[in-house]
Amino acid sequence: MVKDMRDLRAKAGETEKITINLGVIDLGQVDLLVQEGFYSNRTDLIRTAIRNQLAAHADVIRQTVTRKAFVLGLQTYTRQDLEAVREAGETLQIHVLGLVSIADDVTAELARATINSVFVLGALHASPAVKAALADRTH
Repeated sequence: MVKDMRDLRAKAGETEKITINLGVIDLGQVDLLVQEGFYSNRTDLIRTAIRNQLAAHADVIRQTVTRKAFVLGLQTYTRQDLEAVREAGETLQIHVLGLVSIADDVTAELARATINSVFVLGALHASPAVKAALADRTH
């Protein structure tokens, strides 16, 4: 019914922008490491630090994903997928750690009729109309 989860690495070119605030001393140390050639730029250091922390906590992440029944990676929903859910008289509870992508041709009405709840740790890509239609169901 729903397409298989794909590895997020297949979408490695897609990134989400985040903003962080650092104290001037921390920022100075980051700039020093960049200047000394340890990292190519600030972003490279921050990405490396985040990946190191994620690796250090990999067991906790894995256990939590299992315990909370998350899909790990990329979950895509097409219009055909959601029409099949509606025809079966079912609704979806979407729980994803990664990326949920709802196709552009999915109408707000179809999304509302077939998606009971959305819980995403990561990013939700959908049209503004679908996001608005699911706003009260998104956690």
